Amino acid sequence: MKLIHVGTAALNQTPLDWDANAANIQRAIEISRDRGVRLLCMPEMCITGYGCEDAFLSPAVRRMARRILFELAPHTRGMAVSVGLPVLHEGGLFNACAFLVDGKVLGLVAKQQLAGDGLHYETRWFKAWPTGKIGAAKLDDLELPIGDLVFDLDGIRVAFEICEDAWTAHRPGTSHSERGVDLVLNSSASHFAFGKQTVRRQLVAESSRSLGVGYIYSNLLGNEAGRTIYDGGSLIGSEGKIIAEGKRLSFKPCLVTDAVVDIDILRMQRAQLVGRQNSVGAPNRFVSTPFAFDNAKIDQTMTQTVDWENSPQIEKEEFTRAISLALFDYMRKSASKGYVVSLSGGADSTAVACLVRLMVDLAITELGMETVLRTLGIDATNISNTRELTEILLTTVYQATVNSSDETQQTAQNVAKAIGAKHIELDVDKLRQNYTRLIEQAIGRDLTWENDDIALQNIQARVRAPSAWMLANLEEKILAATSNRSEAALGYATMDGDTCGGISPIAGIDKAFLRNWLIWLEREGPSGVGKIEAVGCANALTPTAELRPPDQSQTDENDLMPYDVLDTIEDEAIGRKRSPVETLQVLMSKFSRHSKHDLKTWIERFFTLFSRNQWKRERYAPAFHVDDKNLDPKTWCRFPILSGGFRRELREINTTNPT
Repeated sequence: MKLIHVGTAALNQTPLDWDANAANIQRAIEISRDRGVRLLCMPEMCITGYGCEDAFLSPAVRRMARRILFELAPHTRGMAVSVGLPVLHEGGLFNACAFLVDGKVLGLVAKQQLAGDGLHYETRWFKAWPTGKIGAAKLDDLELPIGDLVFDLDGIRVAFEICEDAWTAHRPGTSHSERGVDLVLNSSASHFAFGKQTVRRQLVAESSRSLGVGYIYSNLLGNEAGRTIYDGGSLIGSEGKIIAEGKRLSFKPCLVTDAVVDIDILRMQRAQLVGRQNSVGAPNRFVSTPFAFDNAKIDQTMTQTVDWENSPQIEKEEFTRAISLALFDYMRKSASKGYVVSLSGGADSTAVACLVRLMVDLAITELGMETVLRTLGIDATNISNTRELTEILLTTVYQATVNSSDETQQTAQNVAKAIGAKHIELDVDKLRQNYTRLIEQAIGRDLTWENDDIALQNIQARVRAPSAWMLANLEEKILAATSNRSEAALGYATMDGDTCGGISPIAGIDKAFLRNWLIWLEREGPSGVGKIEAVGCANALTPTAELRPPDQSQTDENDLMPYDVLDTIEDEAIGRKRSPVETLQVLMSKFSRHSKHDLKTWIERFFTLFSRNQWKRERYAPAFHVDDKNLDPKTWCRFPILSGGFRRELREINTTNPT
């Protein structure tokens, strides 16, 4: 038997943080060496960070990446290790993996299929490498083979697929298998989305079966550059099965997953593939070295699972852990000292405040209090438990106006007390009155709810912003905005009011999901942490902005439409790009309890407000990406600020008869 001990690393990198990125890479190499790993796969662009944006085009960035590459090489003595970096070759910039073998850079493999949809914009910076082509790249004084290469390590053949390469019909892996490749390394930067790990498992397992190879998949981890969350979850596949899987959504900077693969069995499997003829391939596409693998011992490495991954409420667990990790990384990477949340007593602000508390819980559970305090640069004096640390990291503030209710004030108090936040209460109604009088004097008339509804609502939200910003400035914390995706879709938010902040943690999540998540948090909560019963106060309240006088009985759904209808329209109109008439057809079949007149009214409201308020979405604080329904115009859903507003399309609703 020829047994090879292989490994894959998940790294929490930061764009252009050279020393920290290199330290994580070195740590992964050290951990792997201690475990007996001889072949290690690292994530895509792990030297520079994947989210460098236009900095990829900087010659200085490429020079530094090369320096780090050569500094890392000596650490790979006795091992074969892949690392990712940008490489300039013949006038084009390529997303490449450098293969370091026994202390030397052996060659460079360039990505053939670029990611250019959704979050990804690789075609702005990189060129796709042509299939089958090889060349000679110059890195400083070293000339290296670059391109569609196979590495022959004393008879063991190793090749690459770089992230998107594996997800396309014309994948490099097919030709790798035909050329007798034994091990395929997939260096990825695959962002988190609900349920995505299941798809990755299928890809890796099926790739190992259909290609007859050991398939080694690495991924980034954490909030790398501000918006995108990476969940790790590195995978090793062999013989059509996942034989090892790394932990997902970990707070650790570096995780290594390893296993032993049987090369003889893989070759037998590959030889038996129907219609497959293994060939030696073109000789100049192979890079050979006398590096020899030790024959590893058989181990019992199996898929690593954690309790929460098996939860029937997996989406809620994923949401909790993804946003908590994103908040933790955003805080530490921005050198901030915590978060300020304007806690209104409603569902949205309650969710944001609880997520900060859960961030503390989950970080301490995994890393331990001492490591968390050291990571955040906090003096450990007099801090002995989660509650005490939460009081340091989270400030909540309730800001009342004449239209605020006793119920929301009490809810804010209860939630803040339950999660251990430092809670402040302010009466900002005099500020509201002063602004109103100031404008009335300037325009020479009184403002009334009959004539000036929007202005009178918005001023209440805006007078809360300066106090919240001031607290954030004084405490060197991040002000967290509390607007959700359902509000963002229609612009049902006050710009410079509830949208103000340095980060918008729930702007990628719809209101219906948040309300269900809060019910789950009240009754059950995340595995290993538990429930927060105090959120029951918020769950019992009907969602309302509390910006009109109490006698008007303002509710969010009365202002907008039922949330389940709103989410369906958004899914059809934005997600599936359907016209108003097509959207009406879907709604009529799904919501028979509502009249056709109401459905038309809500569709017209959605399309009109969505297009009218694109400028608001352009100004939202950075939001975390969690699924393919995101409305963030900078990373997912691009739409013109000025448009025709679907006026002609909406007229068709009244001139056709959808059935």
